[in-house]
Amino acid sequence: MILNYIWVSFFLLAFVVAVFKLIVFQDVEVFPALLQSTFAMAKTGFEISISLTGVMSLWLGLMKIGERGGIVPILSRVVGPFFSRLFPEIPKDHPATGSIIMNFSANMLGLDNAATPLGLKAMKELQEINPSPDTASNAQIMFLVLNTSGLTVIPLAIIADRTTLGSLNPTSIFIPTLIATFCSTLVGLIYLCARQKIKLLDKVLLGYIVGLCSVVVLSVWYFTTLSQDELQRQSTLITSVIIITVIISFLALGIRRKIPLFETFVEGAKEGFETSVKIIPFLIAMLVAIGIFRTSGALEYIIKGIAWTVGSVGLNTDFVQALPVAFLKPMSGQSARGMMIEISKTFGPDSFVANLSSIFRGCAETTFYILAVYFGSVNVRKTRYALTAGLIADLGGIVAAIFVGYLFFH
Repeated sequence: MILNYIWVSFFLLAFVVAVFKLIVFQDVEVFPALLQSTFAMAKTGFEISISLTGVMSLWLGLMKIGERGGIVPILSRVVGPFFSRLFPEIPKDHPATGSIIMNFSANMLGLDNAATPLGLKAMKELQEINPSPDTASNAQIMFLVLNTSGLTVIPLAIIADRTTLGSLNPTSIFIPTLIATFCSTLVGLIYLCARQKIKLLDKVLLGYIVGLCSVVVLSVWYFTTLSQDELQRQSTLITSVIIITVIISFLALGIRRKIPLFETFVEGAKEGFETSVKIIPFLIAMLVAIGIFRTSGALEYIIKGIAWTVGSVGLNTDFVQALPVAFLKPMSGQSARGMMIEISKTFGPDSFVANLSSIFRGCAETTFYILAVYFGSVNVRKTRYALTAGLIADLGGIVAAIFVGYLFFH
């Protein structure tokens, strides 16, 4: 399991760097800092899991009502031809289809609190049709990589942070981020189609992809016509209307099918609670490793090495100062957010480095976190090429972010 080797590597590399700093620079604070980070991240992992319990229970309870109310056949008719080619292992009208669609929709709208419970539910349903329970199926890998590519139409959280930091134009990163995250998703999809021998040039697949591109382009066009305040108001209104409409629609379907709504909700909510408890060990394990890796200073040395390499071939190195966000985002969303805020305060919220760090934060997802939690929730040990595919998608988004960053802000 490649995730196991990566996890161990974080610890070993952090230890080597800490020993180096202790011996060479007489840094007597490095090991106490590592110890403090270990306990702090363990606590953080537990707190995240507990805080997720309520949201998990809510959404899985609602999804249970939606499933029994008949939402899956409705969604299957809309995207059935697309899913049958992208996920050939999933039987027609299987509950996993509805969960995957809802998860993708929540991700595109930047609704992390809704996306994670729906994603974990989709993973559990995909595990039910997995012929090798301890090994990731093609469908699970496809789902996770498209999930970790982080396609988001409206980066609300990033815009809100930039506003708080005093940016004169906090929404300026909207279009560059959308372009970069779309490239990330496209790179991940192309790689997976090649690995899983899916015909990307199939007319139906191309039709849906072109349709998605059209939606993205129209969204960009519409939101660019709005002022900064209006953009935030409209995006908040749109997401709120969509979520409330989904909830009411599920309840209406349940009433139409004459199912016991309250009892059905409680049944689904119990599954949400059980899943939240189950992921605690996996989440703590990954966050502790990431915390030690960052605290040791290993990431700082990697960034300096990249800066030296880029500078030695005569290329502009301005983007390197924003790279910590790009490296941290696949590991920890909160670490990436903290680094983005730190960079914005250091260089100014509207500087090139701050703008690029914002794009980096929005063009990828927390790949290591998602793989650890999602596979851990269904006891999959052999993840095959899932991590490789996820990191390739992240790399596609990072490279695209650098190009659009220079194009828009340099």
